[in-house]
Amino acid sequence: MSRALTGLCLLLSVVFSPGAWALNNGLGEPPGSVDRQTPYAAAKGFSDAVHKGNYELAAHYLDLDYLPLAQQKGEGARLAQRLKYVLDHKLPLGAISNLSKEPEGDPENPRFDQIDALSVGETLYPIRLARVRVNGGEQVWVFSEATVRSIDPLYAEYGPLVGELLPPVFFDKPVLGLELWQWLGLLATGVLAVLLSVALERFTLALLDRLARWTRITWDDALVSAGKGPLRLLYFALLGAVGTALLLLPPTAKFLATHLFTSLLIVSVAWFILRFLRVTAQVVQQSVTKESKDPSRARGLHTQLAVLRSVFEAATYIIAAALLLMQFETVRNVGVSLLASAGIAGLVIGLAAQKSISSLLAGIQLSITQPIRIGDQVVVENEFGTVEEITLTYVVVRVWDERRLVIPIPQFLDKPFQNWSKGGKSMLGPVRLLVDFTTDMDALRVELQRILEHEGKALWDGRVATVVVEDVLDRTMQVRVLVSAEPGNLFDIRALVREKMMAYLRARPEWLPTTRTEPRPALQPPVGEQPQPPPPATPRA
Repeated sequence: MSRALTGLCLLLSVVFSPGAWALNNGLGEPPGSVDRQTPYAAAKGFSDAVHKGNYELAAHYLDLDYLPLAQQKGEGARLAQRLKYVLDHKLPLGAISNLSKEPEGDPENPRFDQIDALSVGETLYPIRLARVRVNGGEQVWVFSEATVRSIDPLYAEYGPLVGELLPPVFFDKPVLGLELWQWLGLLATGVLAVLLSVALERFTLALLDRLARWTRITWDDALVSAGKGPLRLLYFALLGAVGTALLLLPPTAKFLATHLFTSLLIVSVAWFILRFLRVTAQVVQQSVTKESKDPSRARGLHTQLAVLRSVFEAATYIIAAALLLMQFETVRNVGVSLLASAGIAGLVIGLAAQKSISSLLAGIQLSITQPIRIGDQVVVENEFGTVEEITLTYVVVRVWDERRLVIPIPQFLDKPFQNWSKGGKSMLGPVRLLVDFTTDMDALRVELQRILEHEGKALWDGRVATVVVEDVLDRTMQVRVLVSAEPGNLFDIRALVREKMMAYLRARPEWLPTTRTEPRPALQPPVGEQPQPPPPATPRA
């Protein structure tokens, strides 16, 4: 009986002593900056303290009462540092923001608020904050005792590989949130990623080049060379992402590194797709040009490839930009808001971009129907020129005097124009001459044949060469000389024929137009006939 009373007295003395319910007595009184009123405030305060290197302050956010008072200060700082690495490595960015911001915590379980659960082998360790009572009945939130006890096994599984190899100086006093070993790790990761990406690119291209030589086609050879550059950037992004994952970066640095290497990965893929489109278009164009004997077919394919390549390149740029922007939460929210109002936004965008969309569709229609092709000779806006470039929105025509005429694509679909290269390989060109009635037409035909066979041999296609009297005027004859040539030579051969025919006529001035003013004798009646008197005048009524 006396022993029971003695034990009860001791228990009551412990319970009602001034520090009976004090938390972490071995750490001393927590500073006023320590906020442990809510689960979110406690987790946020711990994260801020450890990423500033103030592990002694971070120990106040741990339940260390299971440790002897003399060990709480040293062990608390050590455990806080190790817990930082575990949380930085395994918890997703923003996991702390899911904690309750109310003093009562989670209404379903007011004693605990769990962040996540990590496994080591078959054992599952919950990462949670518990609500404990301190001096005077006040309740605060700290990392639970079970979580604190699991820090060492979790650190052994997820902590830095160099944690036991480097001296403590590499883990003290973070600079801009990163410790010295992490800064050195970033430098080493960058250097090694550059060197390894170059080596891996050369090895991969050499291997692919050897495989490409086994085939008879040339497309894969050109594609291998096109991978130089994008492949190196791809390897650099992958190696950099793996290297930074081993450094257990804090959330902000991890966010920047993750988005940086993800962006580089997207850029490398988009870069290779653009190279792929260019190489494929060139190989197909060269193959058709080499095998086809019809130049018009080659020009038509060139036009289709140019327009389709522009369409796919524009789609690649748009998709790559969308993937880059969708990495950021703010832009994703804006995109969701725009999708929610897609009806009104679609109407507004459709009205605002009506001309742009119609031009784009017209460009696609032009590449399919091909009223014009690259290299065609056309007459548009009363200008003769050669189609030099076709884009999704406009056509560039090189005029004969080296000017460039930029014409919107819808104009070629809405207005008539002349395409001299459409259809046959040659055209007919007239040359009109005014000569005297006494001109010998057969001599003109012989002279035309001589001009075409000798001086115009490089321009004439040998198909048509005619001279006809086109019209008889009051004082002259109008002669039409008709010759045939390719569209590019038609103007030159007409000018040559005109010049040489005029030189031929000047040597024979009697065939040039002449104005006759000599008098003519009056006609006499035949012999034996008397001139008839004029008829009598009809009397007027």
